[in-house]
Amino acid sequence: MDQFSGVAPVVTATVPALPAPHADLFTAALAAEPTRAAHDCFALDLPAFNALELRAPRPRDLASGPLVIAAWNAERLKHAAPSADLVRAAGADVLLLTEADVGMARSGNRHTVSELAGALGMGYAYGVEFVELGLGDAREREWHRGARNRVGFHGNAIVSRLALSKPSLIRLDDGAVWWIAAKDDQRRLGYRMAVAAEIETRAGPILAVSVHLESKSDAADRAAQMGRLADTLDRLYPGLPAVIGGDLNTKALPLDPATWLSEPDAQEPLFALMRGAGFDWQGANTAEPTIRTLPDGEPQPPFRRIDWLFTRGLEASVPRTIEAVDADGSAISDHEMIAVDVAPR
Repeated sequence: MDQFSGVAPVVTATVPALPAPHADLFTAALAAEPTRAAHDCFALDLPAFNALELRAPRPRDLASGPLVIAAWNAERLKHAAPSADLVRAAGADVLLLTEADVGMARSGNRHTVSELAGALGMGYAYGVEFVELGLGDAREREWHRGARNRVGFHGNAIVSRLALSKPSLIRLDDGAVWWIAAKDDQRRLGYRMAVAAEIETRAGPILAVSVHLESKSDAADRAAQMGRLADTLDRLYPGLPAVIGGDLNTKALPLDPATWLSEPDAQEPLFALMRGAGFDWQGANTAEPTIRTLPDGEPQPPFRRIDWLFTRGLEASVPRTIEAVDADGSAISDHEMIAVDVAPR
């Protein structure tokens, strides 16, 4: 994981709207062999992987006092109104969002991030993690049999009521994991990545980062991905107070939550790495699982905490894990939302 396979490790170009891939790409990619060379042939120059979609929020005064930073794997962001209600109820000033679809049949072929931000009067920076070549996982392929994706994007975002500046998309691996390993299952082009941007406050800018680590991986690889992220942030945004949050897929943690906050690095070395980089997690998280069962009965417990917030150079307080359910108590994602208050030191 020391070298990228020809793709730019950092993307800073922004556009008002990411262009959809040409239909010929999907036909050719689905017929190609699942090799890295084939993946890179399709992915390296794809416009969707080489820019961020950036929209400004409604004009507001700069924030003073604590900010509420939330992180949420929205599991495709399929439920528009309940998702907006959840973010609104959490009081989030900034949402570090993962697993958000654009133009996918499984989420109504909507631009889920634009809709969410619009409903909340927020802006966003959105980056594509994967171009989905099919309808999704096995359940989604069955549920949406015969449907068609209009665009095929799946990615991460920062959604903010405050202005975003200096956004970047940071690659965390060499890509092609889902292209090679999925075979006839969920074929994807793409790279695990993070979206970072400066958030303007009255006390000065803070750095916000939305990150999603690879699920087809192990603890050592997750640590390597976080190390790459931390090193790149120090280079791009030196000295800034920072909040990093997202789905870290920390599946090696024990089922007993007793050591989740105090000694997670025994099983997941990414925590020791982040401690060495000056980040804290104990004040920003609760020792509660962040996975829940969806209405179709999947996934099944037992569950761990795999979603985390890290802070550096900020006072973190009142961490909470928030149930991702609608007004009737039905799950709208298989991940809970997490949130924390942060303030300048």
